[in-house]
Amino acid sequence: MWRSIASNALTLFVVVLMLAAAAVAWGRQEFAGPGPLTDAVCFKVERGASLSGVADDLAAQGVVSSAAIFRIGTDYAGRSDDLRFGSYLIEAGSSMGEVLDDLTAGGQSTCGREVNFRIGVARADILLRELDPASGNFVEVARFEPGVEAEPAEFTAARNDSDLRWRVTVAEGVTSWQVIDALKRADFMAGDVPELPAEGSLAPDSYEVEPGADRAALVALMAERQVQVLAEEWAKRAEGLPYETPEEAMIMASIVEKETGIAEERGRVASVFVNRLEQGMKLQTDPTVIYGVTRGEGVLGRGLRQSELRRETPWNTYVIDGLPPTPIANPGRAAIAAALNPDTTPYLFFVADGTGGHAFAETLAEHNENVARWREIEAQAGQEGATGVQGE
Repeated sequence: MWRSIASNALTLFVVVLMLAAAAVAWGRQEFAGPGPLTDAVCFKVERGASLSGVADDLAAQGVVSSAAIFRIGTDYAGRSDDLRFGSYLIEAGSSMGEVLDDLTAGGQSTCGREVNFRIGVARADILLRELDPASGNFVEVARFEPGVEAEPAEFTAARNDSDLRWRVTVAEGVTSWQVIDALKRADFMAGDVPELPAEGSLAPDSYEVEPGADRAALVALMAERQVQVLAEEWAKRAEGLPYETPEEAMIMASIVEKETGIAEERGRVASVFVNRLEQGMKLQTDPTVIYGVTRGEGVLGRGLRQSELRRETPWNTYVIDGLPPTPIANPGRAAIAAALNPDTTPYLFFVADGTGGHAFAETLAEHNENVARWREIEAQAGQEGATGVQGE
């Protein structure tokens, strides 16, 4: 009898073990296999949320098939305390393991809303945008120029969201004065910038910030990044350039930056100025004249006058020989690279061609023909002023 009972107990134990093993195998398959989500979603982890609460929310939104399996799998992986507050893009069909990776990877949120304070040459505005999980593209929610336009209700309602991301983006070609003036109007930042940074010393880039971030600390980061960019590009410079120091290269880069925003033109534009320096010709570039008029404080907003082209300032390259004494803006990496590795061309002139780009010429006669065509385009459009290198 006891032998029969022991045999039955052993059999039952084996069956239980087999069922447990099957359950574990099924749980592992559920955790690692494709999830039930049919469309990408933006999933928010609240600050201080527990694993249990997150698992329940994932199951309720159809991201995972079982809150219990997600909890057990997270515990088994030793990542129960690794959940990161924020909003995260969960792709369709993501497994529980992939969902866990998304929610514990750290760093910034991957979806939700973002405020981008964009400092441009013509204006500085705040853009509130939201990621559309279905398309993976950001959708504009609101936009306004702080200090000039009223704050939209959508921005007011969103600015205190706990997972709202903030960034400051500086465009290529803005002046240091424009950067500091714009930052003063950024009411989500704090502190003062005691001194105006040197022209050309701030790296155009996109910077992640927190509400209440110190303005001076951000400016210091911009300066540190620009030093790094210049050092990296200087180390890769071409031989035989007509400027001998990184500071002179930065001046050239700022001129290239202001003359063209077209990527494929930067090397050609730089080649024109290098060729003119090598031949002892004046650079004769309008953006340097404009800087002598405005000193980088805002936009001129009109064409240059003949009297301004003749007026002697340290930056007027129609009057001075060689490079001006300082940069005329903050150039980006591409313009710095172009100044240090210009194209090899015979060009000495260029002028706007009506398409957003420029027509380049080797001789003054060719250049004058290009200028005549541009004047016709100007006359038809009712514009005034041309960009480019003028003839002598």
